[in-house]
Amino acid sequence: MSEIPAKATESEDPSGGARAGAADGPVPGDAPSADAMWQSSPPGSMYDYIKVASFSIGPDGLVDQWSLRAEQLFGIPAERAVGVDPIAAFVDSDRREQGQRKMAEILDGREWTGVVPFRLPDSAEPDERDREGLAEVYVMPTRTEDGEKAAVCVVVDVRTLRRIETDLAASQAIFGQSPFGFLLIDPDLRVRRANQRFASVFGGTPDDHRGKGVHDYLPRGEADRVAATLRRVLETGDSITDMHVTGFVPGSEERRHWSVNLYRVHSGSGRPIGIAWLGTDITARRAAAREAAAARRNLALLNEAGARIGNSLDLETTARELLDVVVPGFCDLATVDLYQGLLAGDETPPGLADGSAEVRRVAFASAVSDAPFIGTGEPVKLGAVHHYAFNSPCADALRTARPQTVPGEDGGLVQSTLAVPMVAHDTVVGLAQFARTKGSEPFGDRDRDLAVELAARAAVCIDNARLYRREHERALILQRSLLPPGDPEASGLDIACRYLPGSASTGRPSEVGGDWFDVIELPGHRTALVVGDVMGRGLRAAVAMGELRTAVRTLAQLDLEPAEVLSQLDEIARGLGAPGGVQQATRAARRPREADLSEVYLATCVYAVYDSVTRRCTFANAGHLPPVLVEPGESALMLDVPPGMPLGVGGEPFEEVEVELPEGALLALYTDGLVESRDHPLDEGLQAFVGALTEPARPTPVGVARTDAHRDLEDVCDHVLATLDTHHGEDDIALLMARVQGLPADSVGDWTLPREPRSVGRAREYARGQLLSWDMEPLVDTTELLVSELVTNALRYGEGEIRLRLLLDRTLVCEVWDSGLVQPRRRRARDTDEGGRGLQLVGLLSAAWGSRRTPRGKTVWFELPLPGGETGLTDPAEALLSLF
Repeated sequence: MSEIPAKATESEDPSGGARAGAADGPVPGDAPSADAMWQSSPPGSMYDYIKVASFSIGPDGLVDQWSLRAEQLFGIPAERAVGVDPIAAFVDSDRREQGQRKMAEILDGREWTGVVPFRLPDSAEPDERDREGLAEVYVMPTRTEDGEKAAVCVVVDVRTLRRIETDLAASQAIFGQSPFGFLLIDPDLRVRRANQRFASVFGGTPDDHRGKGVHDYLPRGEADRVAATLRRVLETGDSITDMHVTGFVPGSEERRHWSVNLYRVHSGSGRPIGIAWLGTDITARRAAAREAAAARRNLALLNEAGARIGNSLDLETTARELLDVVVPGFCDLATVDLYQGLLAGDETPPGLADGSAEVRRVAFASAVSDAPFIGTGEPVKLGAVHHYAFNSPCADALRTARPQTVPGEDGGLVQSTLAVPMVAHDTVVGLAQFARTKGSEPFGDRDRDLAVELAARAAVCIDNARLYRREHERALILQRSLLPPGDPEASGLDIACRYLPGSASTGRPSEVGGDWFDVIELPGHRTALVVGDVMGRGLRAAVAMGELRTAVRTLAQLDLEPAEVLSQLDEIARGLGAPGGVQQATRAARRPREADLSEVYLATCVYAVYDSVTRRCTFANAGHLPPVLVEPGESALMLDVPPGMPLGVGGEPFEEVEVELPEGALLALYTDGLVESRDHPLDEGLQAFVGALTEPARPTPVGVARTDAHRDLEDVCDHVLATLDTHHGEDDIALLMARVQGLPADSVGDWTLPREPRSVGRAREYARGQLLSWDMEPLVDTTELLVSELVTNALRYGEGEIRLRLLLDRTLVCEVWDSGLVQPRRRRARDTDEGGRGLQLVGLLSAAWGSRRTPRGKTVWFELPLPGGETGLTDPAEALLSLF
């Protein structure tokens, strides 16, 4: 101790240049050099953490040497401290006497160690100012060069020692009692220290892990990644938070996951001495996160399924929508097979009876390739009809209505397949297969439940589509059955017609409407043309249309005027929505009530009667679109027919308009589906319709055969439908077109007879002569007999002059007119009656007969088939004998 230098050296300054230069010296782990033990500032020294100072006291009891550390500890510079009594300078006045005694003992050659209070310097921390410090002092006697007694004092700041002790205890508590794995890794990336928690996971005691590296705990690839991260933390000092590390623990094949935090550890002088590793096992958290993610994914799939499946009422489209949802979000490959009977329109699919019934593959989707699905047997092409073997998993799924898991074949693409029956309302409608390729996560219980839910949702939509298609087809069959079969024929008219339901114009399912048209033959080679539209759609509208069409045909056979026909139809339409029929509806209309709109039947209709002899056509309109007429060489125009109120409204009369139609003119009747839609206003549609009719509606040249004329009219219909936008599919389309071909004058015989008995003979003569001129000799006898009967009845029961008319077209029609209003009534004569058999004879010999009112009386008529036709003539002799 006597060799302590008289003055403080620079090496004592912890922030001096010599200390700074030591950073370039050797690091721990390197072999020490020959001078390493005597270097001026050894790294990692205890003096980096505790405050140690020294000073010496001369023989006179005064300070003769004062180190720089003493200056820092006490806050007194050397120039003030040297030559000062330390007891007077550093000890409070109430303790100086005791201090003087201790100093005397020290200078007398005795060593002394003790704790001495002292005043903290002004440079202390703000919260420590005006407080008293404690210093542990070690005083060692020494001698000067002259042999006089002196002393060397070594001073340690007790506060720093207590802080270090506390920090060590806290560090030990944190390190040893931490519930997380704690490692201290040295600069060589070796474990310097491990806590008990880490050792409990990887086995052994904490000391057993000293010197191990990350490659001793983790797989090679993961260990290389972690080692690179450790080096980066050691070099840059940047902390790493929540680094995920994957590996295994001894004695377990389960893959474990840890969340690791890394930060660099420094010595008291700020030198890096290693890395702290704090690890938390997050295996359970990762599993829970995967479960939560799977649950969220499943919910998202179900939400997507609810939004995308069932937007169409088509079976195949619904199946494709299911696969669009599940591929690739749920599986890699998927197919849908539906029972062939269901697709063919059977009432009920096979259900649970037999899982090997024929099915058709209606949808296929793949996220990996376009190869056929081979997860459960031989490849099946899209659209092919096939069946599953009775003992196969797919047949079992169809038979039991329970999902089956089918493992993939060795060497194949598919890892496993879920065969899920599509069940709707306890009925199996098909089978959905979901497959995942090798390398994907296998199906679990949650996936199975999700697949069953998705298949069930799609099955309900498919079953709804099946029911809708069945009802749609039934309504369409009903509607078509109520329309005229084939190509209607009419005297003096060439007829062409078109009917397009909504589904036909768009290619997608839609409800049928109440549009209809009809061509009704009337007596006297007259024809009734009818086009109507029941408001609404579906089976209800189709049924209402059928009832109105039947009523129109019945009223037409009564030979009522067009306005009267519509008035009767209006009453019938009002009665359709009332339980008691027309009378109940009429009484209910007289008292105020809230109308039930679901039971209100409204319809529009245009009814026209065309006379082929006069070429006159009488129109009546009930709220329908106006007819369009195209005269030869002229532009098309809409006829001004008062529209009237729709059928079912009631309370308003209907007006009639009579128009003479030129030879070769074209008449068009239609429904609003042809000229109106959401995107096309009615005015624009009518203008387009009129324009489409103007160009192709040219008259048929004279001499052209009737079949050629009909083909020309068919071309006009096709041109109109092709020109107009008929593909909106919002309503049915009915189009009825008629080209006027009046009855030639030489095919009409017309005579007026006076009201006298001789007129009967004249009528027979006129009839015979006209028939012979028409080369209809086989009809002469029958016609003479029937004309004689009708003219006789007109003389006996009628009034005014008598008119006889013969009309030759597809049949022979004979009409007898008079001014009487009493209609003839057929009765059955008794065997003893001398008369009363005339009308019976007319009924036996003619193909049809009847009577109708006229503005000036009545007309009685009969009709005979032409010779050579399908219907033969009745022998008059046999007919007369059958009366008796």
